[in-house]
Amino acid sequence: MSTARPSMMSLSGRDPGLYAASGHARPFRPCADCTCSPGLLSRQGRRSSAFLKQLENTRRRKSGRDPYRVSSLSGSGSESVYSSDMLCQSTKEINTTERLLQLRLQMIKHELCCYIVPSEDEHQSEYVSLADQRRSFISGFTGSAGIACITRNLLNFNEKDPDGKSILSTDGRYFNQAAQELDFNWTLLKQGEGPLTWQQWCINEAKEMSEGLGGKVAKIGVDPKLISLEQVKAFKKRIQDSTNSNVQIELVPVEQNLIDVIWSTFEPVPERSSNNLMLLNSAFHGEDFKEKRSRVLKYIHEKHKGAAALVVVALDEISWFLNMRGSDIEYNPVFYAYLLIDDEGTTLYTDNPFQSDVKTYLQENNVDVKPYESIWEHLQQRSSNRDAKFLVPDNSSWQLIRQIGSEQCQPVHSPLDLFKSVKNVTEIRNARVAQVKDGVCLTQYFAWLEDQLVSNEALIDEYHAADKLTQIRKTQRDFMGNSFETISSTGANAAVIHYAPPEDGSSMIDPSKIYLCDSGSQFKEGTTDITRTVHMTTPTQEEIDNYTLVLKGNLAVERLVFPEGTSGLHIDSIARQYLWSRGLDYKHGTGHGIGSFLNVHEGPIGIGQRPSLAQFPLQAGNIISNEPGYYKDGEYGLRLENDLLVKHAQTASGNGKFLKFENLTLVPYCKKLINVKMLTKEEKLQINEYHSRVWQSVAPLLQPQSLSFKWLKNETSSL
Repeated sequence: MSTARPSMMSLSGRDPGLYAASGHARPFRPCADCTCSPGLLSRQGRRSSAFLKQLENTRRRKSGRDPYRVSSLSGSGSESVYSSDMLCQSTKEINTTERLLQLRLQMIKHELCCYIVPSEDEHQSEYVSLADQRRSFISGFTGSAGIACITRNLLNFNEKDPDGKSILSTDGRYFNQAAQELDFNWTLLKQGEGPLTWQQWCINEAKEMSEGLGGKVAKIGVDPKLISLEQVKAFKKRIQDSTNSNVQIELVPVEQNLIDVIWSTFEPVPERSSNNLMLLNSAFHGEDFKEKRSRVLKYIHEKHKGAAALVVVALDEISWFLNMRGSDIEYNPVFYAYLLIDDEGTTLYTDNPFQSDVKTYLQENNVDVKPYESIWEHLQQRSSNRDAKFLVPDNSSWQLIRQIGSEQCQPVHSPLDLFKSVKNVTEIRNARVAQVKDGVCLTQYFAWLEDQLVSNEALIDEYHAADKLTQIRKTQRDFMGNSFETISSTGANAAVIHYAPPEDGSSMIDPSKIYLCDSGSQFKEGTTDITRTVHMTTPTQEEIDNYTLVLKGNLAVERLVFPEGTSGLHIDSIARQYLWSRGLDYKHGTGHGIGSFLNVHEGPIGIGQRPSLAQFPLQAGNIISNEPGYYKDGEYGLRLENDLLVKHAQTASGNGKFLKFENLTLVPYCKKLINVKMLTKEEKLQINEYHSRVWQSVAPLLQPQSLSFKWLKNETSSL
């Protein structure tokens, strides 16, 4: 995840969106560790200017004067001016050396030449709690995707001061961010930019050390709870293919997480949240627990006869199956748990507290609740029956398979993942309601922002603009928080694909430059993910033309009609074709599945270039994003994202079954950035019809003659 913020979910009787205002909910903690990098400060919600403010406040109280004022959202006041001699040393000297040294000392105890630190938690979650941000702790990189690999030079026999190398591997969304956050100890390995993968890098390093020691075994270690069995199998095959009789390399499980061992030496170790559970009303889920359980059991009996139980690992699958929600991970309405489903009943392993309504609900549905950690002992006991076969998700942790025994495990793609991705009638109806709500909020936001920046010449930074959007969303009923950290980025910052504005030190939004806002909401009705790129004065011709290329790709995907059995792998090029014609492209996927008041990134579907997507064709009822973009490093970024519903299509021939998309999002495109001359008649008609639908859906919910009403009327007028 990007910059750590407080939990956005309000599922225990607190004010909806309470934590969405961010920053202020976490108490200030002064920097006591001058080896912190800005990335580490960011991960904990601590920024250098927070220290500056505290220091300056102290000086102001002593002197009785106010040396500066911070500009407000209304634009009054002047920008803060900070003196460089007040900086915490951590902002001058980016240094993870001591952390790496302590880690290598632990590696000696386990005889490791290399240690792998994944981003995921033991549920293979994309977004994780502060307590699971081990990779961020050791590297300083705060992005949601990436893996850190640290070596200990076996040829250096000084066990008091071991040396080695360290790399951070991540994808194109985070190249710019990683380059800014990593210190001099780290090398950035860019995924997709060359043939070398992080796995091969580890093998190459281990191979060199094994050869140098005359064929002695070189061990590569990893916490088996944090890596999937599939990854382990692929890694071991690479090792086998890369070694010979003169080299010995082993991938070994290290059950004691080495980052956890050293963490408290440097800073207080965060604790995993364990918040109250929420029961989702039937008006929001559309299928009760017993119906879902029957579907799952039918799948098990028909597809995998003889299986004793299905183990469920993914947190969003557990929340969906039980029709319950949590708030243990910010932005994601999930809770920490494992689940075991068999013919006798359902066992939920969680430590989360719950009220009497949830207790009654679980009892009525024969759901047995056990402590979270007891899953391991329970699996071991049940697996003592050698005839028992367990269905385990194909992304289960290595440790889960080791606990049950590989012979008694049958890896499958979780049926809950597939069922969850196809929304029912209630979820689809609610998704449309959620999009209307967010359409109103984003209309109010962009109208306010343009008025403040252009008409009032106010000074507004990226962070406080994003906070204003959250405040607007909090006025909507059943708003539960943001679905991810808002990407509010001006000018060159918009070229950083997953940019997150810091609370202190954000750039002032420049109305003479591109502004990109990628944001989403968690309503009880559903989850949204919407990106709009706008310009509030006079864009350049290059910006206009490239925006139009992105828009053309977005429109092409939206109007596509395709046969059943088509996956997002085959659709991806539709979105890129116009950029490709100019030699341009973007380094991220075109779309991802979206949950129903669940995770904003939902598997297994997607639109992109990952070969694995071919295994999961799109189905009627899927909700998926459509977000092509273009990014010019150091100058600007463009992205347009709508949420699409997959529906059945009627074709003229009537032969075969076909699918199409419905654009659920209700936010206009930026007319100033559209080059009408580059559009076909079909595209102009498509935009005008869309804008007409936006106007009809959103305008009745706005006050006539308000700024929002006038802004929407202008932006949705015909091209």
